[in-house]
Parts: sequence; C-alpha cells; structure tokens
Amino acid sequence: MPAPRGPRQPDGAAESARRRKKLITLTRPWLLLAPSLVVLAGLLLWPLIQVGKLSLQDYKVKFGGGEATFTGFDHYSDLLTSSLLWKTVLPNTVFFAFACVGLTVALGTLVALLLNRLGTTWRMICSIAILAAWAMPAVTGTYVWIWLFQPQDGMVSQIAGSVGLIDPETTNWFTERVPFYAIATLNVVHHGFPFVAITVFAGLLTIPKELYEAGELDGANAWQRFWNITVPTIKPVFLVVTILSTIWDFKVFTQVYLQPGGDGSNEEVYNLGVFSYIQAFAKNDYGTGAAAAVLLTVLLLIITVVYIRTLFRQGEEDL
Repeated sequence: MPAPRGPRQPDGAAESARRRKKLITLTRPWLLLAPSLVVLAGLLLWPLIQVGKLSLQDYKVKFGGGEATFTGFDHYSDLLTSSLLWKTVLPNTVFFAFACVGLTVALGTLVALLLNRLGTTWRMICSIAILAAWAMPAVTGTYVWIWLFQPQDGMVSQIAGSVGLIDPETTNWFTERVPFYAIATLNVVHHGFPFVAITVFAGLLTIPKELYEAGELDGANAWQRFWNITVPTIKPVFLVVTILSTIWDFKVFTQVYLQPGGDGSNEEVYNLGVFSYIQAFAKNDYGTGAAAAVLLTVLLLIITVVYIRTLFRQGEEDL
C-alpha cells in the first residue's frame, strides 16, 4: 500500500516559501560582499566624491585650513574649452595609451609563444628574466631609460652619433613631443609586457596539442595556426590583457612626470595625469586639477564598462 501523504501545504504557504528562498538567494552574495564593499567605499568612493566636490569649488589654501567658494561647472567649462586640452593633453593621453597597449600585447604574445616552445630549463631562465623587468619599480626603470637617452653622454645618443644619425652635442631627445613619448612608450612596454607574456602563456597551456596537430595535417602554416587556433581558443585571455593594459596605460603618470620636461616645464608633453597634478599642486588651481582628474576617471570608467560588457558577451557566446 502506498505510504500516506503528509498534509499538503496551502498554495499561499508554498508561494511564501519560494519568495523567501529567492530573497535569500539574491541577498546572500551581497551580504558576503558587504565588508569588502564597505572597505572599497571608504578607500575609493569617498575620495572620488571629495574630488568631484573639489572640482565644483574654487579652493584656496590658508593657514590653519582652507577656504572653498562654490563655482559650479566653471572649471569643467574652462577645461573643455581649453585648446591645450584638445590639441595636446588628450591626444598625448590617447595616442600614447593605444601605442603602449598595442606594443605591449604584441611583444607579450611573442614572448609567450617563445616560452611555450622552450624546454623546462630555458623557460625558467627566460621567465625569471622577464619577471625581473616586471618587478622593477617604475621610478627605477624610468631613470634607467633617462640614462640611456641622456643628451651628449647617454649610450643611445653616443651610438646614434657614432653612425651619423644625430649630433650628440645638440640633440636632446626629451624636448620634442614625439621622441619624448617614444622613450616613455619603450619604458611602459618594457615594464608591462611580462604581465601579458605570463598571462597569455598560461592560456596557451590550456590549448590541446591535438588541435595544432590537426592543423598541421591540414597544411596550415604557423601564422594560420595562430590566427585560426590560438586566438579563437584563448580569446578571453587576450580581451583581459588588452583591456587591463588600456586602463593602466591611460593613467600613466610616473614614466612621464620623471622624464626631463615632464614635470611641467614643457606643456607639449602633458598627459591627463600630469596635467591634473601640475594644475593642482604646482599652480594651486585645485578645482581645475580635480576636474581633470574627474575627466580621466570618466574615461577609465567608460573603458571599464566596455571591458565588463565584453566579458559578459564573451561568456554568453561560450554558453
């Protein structure tokens, strides 16, 4: 005989239980994340609010404190109508960032492919060598590049002078926009490519060797195997390193500021980070400096949103 059934719950009680379970499912992750979100709000959100507030004020530092006068969006109006912003600061920021990202990802990918083909011993040696470049502080690396391109007695200046390309006595690599940012690009790429190399190499290890063997049997050369097997298989890895590199390279400060002329004496080499710093701390125009910082933050937020949407879209396609 079938076992007697228990008392049937009323429909209202079952619906209430389902709602309670759904509520717990929705709120539990946020409760677990709450401590971290509180810390992030204190470290990131509150300073951002203060910068946004400062950008709407004309702030004067005085003994024992400061005096703030509300000016509305005057600083943003002055900033967005400035020829220096549109002709120098933004072009320097955007073109420099994209050049760094392209070269960093390309070099990092080539190094990752090299690591994937090396034996265990040489792979370890090369990995330690590139990680040393990654571990080097940005300040130290920048001064090394300055020493290499130092006018007159720098190693690059001496070599270029010996083959007749320049006159070391009269050539200064840091006074003009293009050579200045070419050196900064070399600096940033040298410091950033190890991250791309190690990340892409980790992705390469997940690709089954059978795919490459099948490609070779079909007559595909190395270039075709890279574009038709490697890139589609680890596309999410390339997306991550590209977007993260873009975010980092848009806010480069140290490598530009420490180079001769990058500390404000040469307006032709300003980027947004340096421009914001110079306005706020060198010229005591805290409102304009804060407005430039907000503009840079907005650009980075747009890039971050694109990054997150791209990852979600990639995840949906994989499903």
